[in-house]
Amino acid sequence: MCTAAIYQTQNTYFGRNLDYDFSYGEETVIVPRNFPFHFREAKSHDSHHAIIGIAYVADTPTNLLVNGTPKSYPLLYDAVNEKGLGIAGLNFVGNAVYNAHIDDKDNISQFEFIPWVLSQCATVSEAKTLLTKMNFRDLKFNDQLPIAELHWIIADNTSSIVVESVADGLKIYDNPVGILTNNPPFDEQLFHLNNYINLTNQEPVNRFAPNLNLQAYSRGMGAIGLPGDLSSQSRFVKATFTKTHSLSADDEMSSVSQFFHILYSVEQQYGCCDLGDNHYEHTLYSSCYNLEKGIFYYTTYNNHQISALNLHHVDLDSSELFRYPITNIEQINYQN
Repeated sequence: MCTAAIYQTQNTYFGRNLDYDFSYGEETVIVPRNFPFHFREAKSHDSHHAIIGIAYVADTPTNLLVNGTPKSYPLLYDAVNEKGLGIAGLNFVGNAVYNAHIDDKDNISQFEFIPWVLSQCATVSEAKTLLTKMNFRDLKFNDQLPIAELHWIIADNTSSIVVESVADGLKIYDNPVGILTNNPPFDEQLFHLNNYINLTNQEPVNRFAPNLNLQAYSRGMGAIGLPGDLSSQSRFVKATFTKTHSLSADDEMSSVSQFFHILYSVEQQYGCCDLGDNHYEHTLYSSCYNLEKGIFYYTTYNNHQISALNLHHVDLDSSELFRYPITNIEQINYQN
């Protein structure tokens, strides 16, 4: 399960926790403008916006080889393009529904969705327009990888939306809180916030029994009742409360640091979510993108030191992927 967030200071920061019980061997990648994106049932994008993100890089299936030469295909988990548009895909198991081919639609598989949008859109508004013509296909990338049941958060520096392909069609929701977790569907996640209307970051007022001398005996009691468990709905509430009341200076380091603190408020610790057979869901990585500057920051479960890549520090007119292994060994600053 996962949590995605948007945070604004002088710049806009976008990212997520990826929570799962194992890693596919994901990498950090930069996809330059001339890397060819080949889609199963849509026209290839041989020239497009450059993209930075985290992906599992797989070999293109044999029937889609280009000129007989194997091409590595980045199966993107979350990413941002050079125009400042970001997307993250989050598990949506039991609710995501994909479809058969529809002749008058852009037929795009779930694993193609992030590159399909980021390669050609610069804003959330442009993505909305693209989505009016889209049909999510029920196709696997290959026989070894299952079809991922996902929904997506898309953001730029002015707005964000949630995209869900469900039984009764394609849903596009404006996202006023800038948070997304997993289930239930986003409209239900948002409605559930009504249950916490009385929580505050301030000292509580005695409304329970004004005739009694009830006193706050600890700081933070205005938020008593704020969920702390690991379920997706509870993480949505906790992350929304944390993000809504978060404060930091506007400079880059303060903003990045605060963004990670928002994500860490709902991170999952190894051992606390037992899936059986010695599998435990935990936060594999946390990502943070500066949408305007194209800088990508991340930490992992085993490395709390922030690592960073800059989209603009490579040849963006190249045609080959730039691939970087994730730094996943704890870095400790010994001071004596």
